Amino acid sequence: MIVTISSAAKREILRHCAESPDIEACGLLFGQEDRIERAKPAENVAESPADSFEIDPAALFAAIRAERAGGDAIIGHYHSHPTGAATPSARDAAMALDTGRLWLIVSGAEMRLWRAIEPGRLAPVELALASPASSRH
Repeated sequence: MIVTISSAAKREILRHCAESPDIEACGLLFGQEDRIERAKPAENVAESPADSFEIDPAALFAAIRAERAGGDAIIGHYHSHPTGAATPSARDAAMALDTGRLWLIVSGAEMRLWRAIEPGRLAPVELALASPASSRH
């Protein structure tokens, strides 16, 4: 399966990661199983944000409440690896407990997408830029 990302979501993620070059920037992904339509930056509240991430629980709970009220569906999250590759670390794999969720990892201008296929295991997913017509609601 190919997952597409809107150009607006891609720009937002790259902007956020570039603004936070010394820490793992992170945020939420919204859309459908095969389409990332929107990204929302969140504060990294990890104890050691230079080499790990934890999405601010307040931002996560607000997104869950909005989704339950009919808002955009949360399909995963993104985070950056400021000094590493856009591949899951051992810590990332250990945190991948929510089967089906997307994990978008950014390193510089490179973005790679992964899906949690079972607890503790991430598999690569092909990522493509959505055509402008398909990224409109």
